[in-house]
Amino acid sequence: MSSFIARRSVIASISARAFSTTAPNNLARMNLIGHLAGTPEATATSNPNTEVIRYSVAISNGKDKPPSWFNVTALVSPEQSKKKDFLLGLAKGTMVHVDADASMASYKDNEGKNRTSLNIVQRSLEVLKRPKTEEIEQ
Repeated sequence: MSSFIARRSVIASISARAFSTTAPNNLARMNLIGHLAGTPEATATSNPNTEVIRYSVAISNGKDKPPSWFNVTALVSPEQSKKKDFLLGLAKGTMVHVDADASMASYKDNEGKNRTSLNIVQRSLEVLKRPKTEEIEQ
């Protein structure tokens, strides 16, 4: 019986990280599936090699419950003009799946109060469903 217990503990420790050969790291990721609350907007930054595109995703928690709103930031370099055009071309109501890095930031507001915010930086975006468009009357 004791050999069974010893063998079982060896197997458990070997298979604990069998899915990866890299060292474990801290990770803060979010997956959001929801609808764009508006058209994404581009903003220039002080760094000429980076442009910021911001958009909000509304996630419904049920028919009678208010949605949760998440503000997402996408960083785009000048070489990624197709990515920029794709993001800026998305219409309000588009259903998207956003894979993003998440981090918390602390700061003081204008009144000197300590505040905390959730920063969500897009890694990838997949369009799941385009909004219905009204037919143009002729």
